Amino acid sequence: MTLAGCSLAPVYKRPPAPVPQAFPVAVTGNPASSPSGEQDLDDWRVYFTDPALSRLIEVALANNRDLRTATLRIQEARALYGIQFAERLPSVDGTASYNRGRTVDPSLGENVVASQYRAALGVSAFELDVFGRVKSLSDAALAEYLASVEAQRAVQISLIAEVASAYVAERALYDQEQLARRTLAARDGIYALTKRRYGAGMSTAIELRTAQMLVDSARASLAALARERTQAASALQLLLGDFAVDLPRATPVLDDLTMTPVAVGLSSDLLIRRPDIREAEQRLKAANANIGAARAAFFPSLRITTEVGSVSDGFSRLFAGGSGVWSFAPQLTLPIFSGGRNRANLDLATVRKDMAIAGYEKTIQTAFREVADALAARDQIDAQLDAQKGVYEADNERMRLAQRRYTSGVATYLELLDAQRSLFESGQELIRLKQLRLTNAITLYRALGGGWQKEGSA
Repeated sequence: MTLAGCSLAPVYKRPPAPVPQAFPVAVTGNPASSPSGEQDLDDWRVYFTDPALSRLIEVALANNRDLRTATLRIQEARALYGIQFAERLPSVDGTASYNRGRTVDPSLGENVVASQYRAALGVSAFELDVFGRVKSLSDAALAEYLASVEAQRAVQISLIAEVASAYVAERALYDQEQLARRTLAARDGIYALTKRRYGAGMSTAIELRTAQMLVDSARASLAALARERTQAASALQLLLGDFAVDLPRATPVLDDLTMTPVAVGLSSDLLIRRPDIREAEQRLKAANANIGAARAAFFPSLRITTEVGSVSDGFSRLFAGGSGVWSFAPQLTLPIFSGGRNRANLDLATVRKDMAIAGYEKTIQTAFREVADALAARDQIDAQLDAQKGVYEADNERMRLAQRRYTSGVATYLELLDAQRSLFESGQELIRLKQLRLTNAITLYRALGGGWQKEGSA
């Protein structure tokens, strides 16, 4: 029993994180109000505060099939761990048998027909885990189970981010559709004016056809945006797992969507709490435990078979006095020659651990890059968005002046045409940057693992 407490698995030690201790801080950043680790952002409701978006996320968490599959994988891993853990305990079985046959009695030279009843309770081939082989396999199964839990949380965080991104994309298409409608209305007005001017001999046929072409082009753009928005809504409903969910039709627009800001300069230690990193570490622990099982295969194994029961030639006398039997059969197996199988298994387990270490480190580096990129882009996107707002306002004023000048006959149609084109393009770019700003905030939420939890609060 003392030997059964031994383990040949290497002592696990978490590899150092191959990244800097802190994220790079943006040069032109304004410190945002944030929990800074004091408030738990693990609850997505703290980050995504829009009521319509919150409702969609709740629907997705209840109905999304990928998340449901990840949850079922937890149950699968839990069952596998239960199976493996049961190998550490003896299996007690009850047996009952009846045997009737004819034999030859050598002393009498006669055939004898005899019956035998047998009832017993015993343990069959129970392995005393002298060198920790079964325990190592059980530890590996436990680590795989814990990895599946982290994988499910990673899928949940990814789902929340994907729903938010799909919702923002659908809202952006809605804004672009409204911009296209305003552009179409403005071009309809210019076309009507050009038609009147053409009838009065003040415009050329080229100007009239150009105005008509611009109206038709705006209609085509509006139809294309309507199609894209319908497809975006279907993609969002697929994430929700329910095509019967009604999506918001008019509000909110991108300007109304807000998300809780997160301060820059967060410690890279937060990445250790990201679920995909914790999943990778659990896979590493499983690989480490498998080395212990591979090492134990080089040493003797001790199995015990024991049985206590009763035997009789008549069923009525099966449990009578004097019919009791018992057996105790320990078996020691010493590996002598296996053709190099045990050595190959140990080499395989060692290589898989090295691969798990490399995968763990790569996961950390990828997570660090994702957070650093999102933090670095945030301030630049805000600055670009502020500048684009100025461009759009200037184009809007330019369009108003060009239309007035054209109506008064001062400006040429080419000037009005250029103002129309510039206003539509700057409006589209403004919507794109608003979408990019929100998408970057969602990316930061996802890169941080949906927020973090203080040690011991999980």
